[in-house]
Amino acid sequence: MSSSKAALKAAKSALDNHKYSEAAQEAQNVLNADPTNYHANVFLGLALDKQDKSGEAENAYDAAARSKSNDPLVWQGKITLYEKQAGKKIDQYHHATLRLAEYFTAVDDITKCQTVVDKYVGFVKKHGTRTQYRNALELMLPTSSLYSYLEGRFPNPAYTYTKVVEIVEAEERERINKEIGERRTRLGAKIGEVTTEVKREVLEGSSLENLYGCIIDWTSDDDLRRVYEEKVLYRAYETLAVLPLQQKDKKRAQVTKLAEGLVILKHPNALAWKIALEWRDVETIDTLDAGLLREYCELFPDDGLSKVLKGYLASEVSPFPIPPKPAAVEENEDGDGTPLTAEDRLLLMTEGADESSRSVLSQRLMGEYFLYLDEYSSAVECSKRARHLIGLETQLCGLPFQENLDAVNVILATALVQYESPRNHPEAKDIYDKILQRKPTNTSALIGVGLILEEEEDYMGAAEYLTRALSRTLDVKVKVESAWCRALNGDYAHSLAELESCLPDLEKPDVKTKALKSQTLYRTGVCLWHLDTSKAARRDRNGAYARFLAALQANLNYAPPYTSLGVYYADYAKDKKRARKCFQKAFELSASEVEAAERLARAFADQREWDLVEVVAQRVVDSGKVRPPPGSKRKGLSWPFAAIGVYQLNSQDYAKSVASFQAALRISPEDYHCWVGLGESYHNSGRYIAATKAFEKAQSLVVAADQVQAEDTWFSKYMLANVRRELGDYDEATTGYEEVLTSRPTELGVAIALVQTHVESAWRSLELGFLGRAADSAAKAVIVAKELVKHRPDSFNLWKAVGDACSMFSIMQTYTQEFPIKDVCSILQWNMVPEMFDQLADIDLLDHEALQLIYTKEDSSTSIRKCLQAAILAQKRLIHTCVHDIHAQAVAWYNLGWTEYRAHSTLENHLPGVSKRKAPQYLKASVRCFKRAIELEAGNSEFWNALAVVTTQLNPKVSQHAFIRSLYLNDKSAKVWTNLGTLYLLQKDNQLANEAFTRAQSTDPDYTHAWLGQGILALLLGEANEARGLFAHAFEIADSSSIITKRLYASSTFDYLLSQNSSHPIADLLQPLFALHQLMSQTSTDLVLEHLSALFSERVGAVTETIETLTSVCTALEAEYEISESSQSLAHFAQAKADLARAHLAAHDFSSAAASAETALDLSADDDSGTPNPAGRHKYRLSAHLTAGLAYHYTKALDRAIAMFRTALEETDGSPDAVCILAQVLWAKGGKEEREVAREQLFDCVEKHPDHAGAIILLGVIAILDDDVDTLEAVKTDLQALRIREDIDTSEQRKIAGLLAALAASSIGEDVGESTGAAEMAEAKTALMLAPGQPHGWSQLAELTEEAFPSDMALLTALRAVPPRGNVAAEDLALTFGGTGRRANAQRAVMVAPWVVVGWEGLVGG
Repeated sequence: MSSSKAALKAAKSALDNHKYSEAAQEAQNVLNADPTNYHANVFLGLALDKQDKSGEAENAYDAAARSKSNDPLVWQGKITLYEKQAGKKIDQYHHATLRLAEYFTAVDDITKCQTVVDKYVGFVKKHGTRTQYRNALELMLPTSSLYSYLEGRFPNPAYTYTKVVEIVEAEERERINKEIGERRTRLGAKIGEVTTEVKREVLEGSSLENLYGCIIDWTSDDDLRRVYEEKVLYRAYETLAVLPLQQKDKKRAQVTKLAEGLVILKHPNALAWKIALEWRDVETIDTLDAGLLREYCELFPDDGLSKVLKGYLASEVSPFPIPPKPAAVEENEDGDGTPLTAEDRLLLMTEGADESSRSVLSQRLMGEYFLYLDEYSSAVECSKRARHLIGLETQLCGLPFQENLDAVNVILATALVQYESPRNHPEAKDIYDKILQRKPTNTSALIGVGLILEEEEDYMGAAEYLTRALSRTLDVKVKVESAWCRALNGDYAHSLAELESCLPDLEKPDVKTKALKSQTLYRTGVCLWHLDTSKAARRDRNGAYARFLAALQANLNYAPPYTSLGVYYADYAKDKKRARKCFQKAFELSASEVEAAERLARAFADQREWDLVEVVAQRVVDSGKVRPPPGSKRKGLSWPFAAIGVYQLNSQDYAKSVASFQAALRISPEDYHCWVGLGESYHNSGRYIAATKAFEKAQSLVVAADQVQAEDTWFSKYMLANVRRELGDYDEATTGYEEVLTSRPTELGVAIALVQTHVESAWRSLELGFLGRAADSAAKAVIVAKELVKHRPDSFNLWKAVGDACSMFSIMQTYTQEFPIKDVCSILQWNMVPEMFDQLADIDLLDHEALQLIYTKEDSSTSIRKCLQAAILAQKRLIHTCVHDIHAQAVAWYNLGWTEYRAHSTLENHLPGVSKRKAPQYLKASVRCFKRAIELEAGNSEFWNALAVVTTQLNPKVSQHAFIRSLYLNDKSAKVWTNLGTLYLLQKDNQLANEAFTRAQSTDPDYTHAWLGQGILALLLGEANEARGLFAHAFEIADSSSIITKRLYASSTFDYLLSQNSSHPIADLLQPLFALHQLMSQTSTDLVLEHLSALFSERVGAVTETIETLTSVCTALEAEYEISESSQSLAHFAQAKADLARAHLAAHDFSSAAASAETALDLSADDDSGTPNPAGRHKYRLSAHLTAGLAYHYTKALDRAIAMFRTALEETDGSPDAVCILAQVLWAKGGKEEREVAREQLFDCVEKHPDHAGAIILLGVIAILDDDVDTLEAVKTDLQALRIREDIDTSEQRKIAGLLAALAASSIGEDVGESTGAAEMAEAKTALMLAPGQPHGWSQLAELTEEAFPSDMALLTALRAVPPRGNVAAEDLALTFGGTGRRANAQRAVMVAPWVVVGWEGLVGG
């Protein structure tokens, strides 16, 4: 024990001498012996503190405090330690200060106690955080254990609480901002929801309200108290706003209590007063405290709500009396003490409403005031805004505010009844119905529903609601409306008495009373007007007329009396001028005066003032009167939309006119005229299908009901015919026009349309290849034009149609005999003046005298010339009719130019003796025409193109310039590019021609002539196959009127057929044959085409047609030769005879075949030197020899036949085909010598032509008949080599297979050990392997095996090889059907080829 004391003394001495390490060692020695020694721990802590060993020192002090906590040394040591560490150990410092202060309190040392606390608070303020400072300040608050001892020495608690509040407010602001910033970045987070959530979390755990209360309790400053009372209110209000609905009641009660307290004290806090005013749920304004409202105005004179209240309380609509004191005198904005006028009051209230746009009371008061002023749009706007604000207030405080909401809804519904009536009636009625469900006796709702039903023409229902309202109000306006509803329901007498009983109550001088009086007087006039409907009563100026005038005297701005006076003046006084003024005045005052608007619109329409019609109709549409509300009995008004549609139709705004007529038809779906207008709009906008449906609907309305006068229905028929004409349904269109002309023969426009339709139908039929139909349509056009010219000889379209009809007959040359020349001449001579035909008469020699020649000359050979000359004269007449219209005149010259050029290309190009240096008359005339057209309209690319075409041969440079000019004006024209390419082609510039044709194809891939140009160019370059493909493509996309397309396609196809050795399916020949048939109908005099057509007919087996065509060709060629005696005509005639002989042979007319062949041989017997085509001469002479030989053979004149064949062999230098025919004839003669000659000829032929299949096959047949083994061996080898060649066609393969099968069956040349059946089977299998897709191998196998499968496969392959997929003939297909052995297939064999026996045998045997 003594050693410990000595050590403590040593430690104390070392501390005093500043030997801190020694002191620490001595203290540690003591602690080693006694760890709980208080003084040793204190000395150790102090020594370590001096050595800046803060952690170890604190541990030593803690150990000392555990040993003896009520001693001040340890706490003083710790405070000293903590002060040296600045702000690191403030929390521990707080604990040490509290313990030390409690010690000084215990020993009653107040000075040291205060010093310790003050020193700590100052230290924390300097070094600590806000939270640590707040904790330090809490030591000085009444809640601290030290406050009772140091009270009086501490500052006033209100001051300290203020410091704490400032710190807490800053902390909460930072926390709120931090949390919002972190949470708003989360996925799906919304800033509003995040803000509310964060504020709710912070405010629910906040102590600020308590702190504010403490300040209020401890402060002696009334101003400061009011400040913090406001803060409490704001804090509670803010908390209320973020609380969930189920937690709002308690907080709302607190807020209300706080606000009422401030209001009682008349403290000017805006929030408190607005809570007191805005949170009052009242049905009417008069239940509010007027004194409270006026006090608010005094406290907040510049507030927006205050301005509204000032104006409202001083207005006529206010339910509160103005207090009789000078303070009630309102001041204007200048504050000069003068009362506010009504205008100034409205300005003040409007300004206040804008400033208090978040105030429910402000918007409600403004809605009532605007309703009083009949400013319904503003009332609607204010009441809707008030409804929205009520919803926000309900969401904020949790109160439903049902009374306020009902009051605002009444204002809204009442305004909606009048605003844009009746558009908003459904919304207003829905509002009233909801109010009446809760309050069945609500007067305003009853009146409102009654007015809506009145507008919907449910007058009994309206009267019922208004009567219910009258039981609760004495308002005379309601009484007037109730009586008026009964009047509208037809009870005019009773209603008149009620209305007149209301007049004595309407003598007040105010504006509203005068307006109601005017309305009542007008309604009494209406009752009088309907009580006696006689003309005398209505003309009586002391009756209804006087009431209407009295109504206007009461109110000049009341519109309905003007309408009634307008009806009076229009229908009874016959004063249209006054009537129109009345209607205009009525419509100016109110767009709801629909009758006045309709009469105005009709008057403007009669005067063609369409702009005014549109203005009137559009204003009616905007008024909302046209469409009845849903469920209303009132009919809608379709005429405004129809009128707008007519205006838009006249303005060529077709899309809008469609919409307008559709809107009209939604209201009146049975309106005939609207359907017609809709159809016309669709027609003009190119929507022809829709137009057709519209006009058909209009026609169905006419048929269904006699609602439309008969004379008004023709237009829909006419327009329907126009639509069908646009759609290409010309038959229906002409029928429609004819029906219209039947009922209205004087409608010349319809007749012109009928003429044009016939012409368009003719052109369309021509394009489709229906030439007869085209001729009929053109003739009908002339017949209609004959009648039309008597009434409209100056019609541009008439002469254009006549000219086109005449020109059309020149295209269909086989129908020129049907050309109505007399009718055309009659048309041209109608009202004729010689000067009409003088244009270019000096060039084309066609004037009025030529017209006489056309009419009198009956030579049928000049029919084409007559058609073209008549067309030219019609186009000249066209020019005469449009001398005053430059554009039309340019078009007329253009049309005349093409007609002249058609005459040139059709007539003069084929006339002999025309000089090549001198341009023909029609060509020169066409050049002049196109130049004249260009002079009149130089910007038309078509005119330049036409000039270029007609000058192609005359002057290529001019032509090129015109083409370039046309392309400059329109470089997207494929026709011009093609024409330019043709010019380059004629000038032998193939590269430029190819570029032009390519450009034309890229511009319009469906333009036929561009492909033709490319094909001709390919021919010139030697690409025959490519040319044929191009011609075929052009033929596929061309219409049937193109002559050159069919000509080139047919000729290229025939050239291709000649170049191929194998036969072709008939399907490949049908298209060119049909093309030639049409071509011959268009060009009846082209013998080359007729001859080519006969050759195609021969190849398809049309023998009779071939004979007829070739006979006609021979007759024409013979006549031509007799005139010209040219070698070319003679050669052509000889070739035609040779072809005719071949056709007679196919028809089994052997004598005629022999005669024609002999004629051909005689005509071509001369030397080749004078023949235009020596190679062709050799071919048709060979054909004639062979034909004659076969004809003689079949007539049993074998010697002559052999002689012909021998001659053919001599002329053809041993043609293998001729050798084969000669061998067959010699063998048929039957003599030994002749058969030997046949063998020799065949051996020689095979030697010279080892690849000729026919000769080898014949030689094999003869060898089989002669049992010539050696020959058979050689033939068999050749046949086996032939059968695998690719150039052998199917028929020859079949012959080879049959011959080899016959060789196998005869067992000639086979090995001894091989049976006959096996050899046949081997040959059949070989044929099947070589050609599995052909039926002959399967047929052989079926015959050998007699099984069903090979016969079925033979039938299947035969069906797949029929034309156009193959060349299996009908006979072969019938044999295949019969080979199956089934009765059904036997029937099919008979159907396919009834001349084949196998089918009939199958039927008999089966």
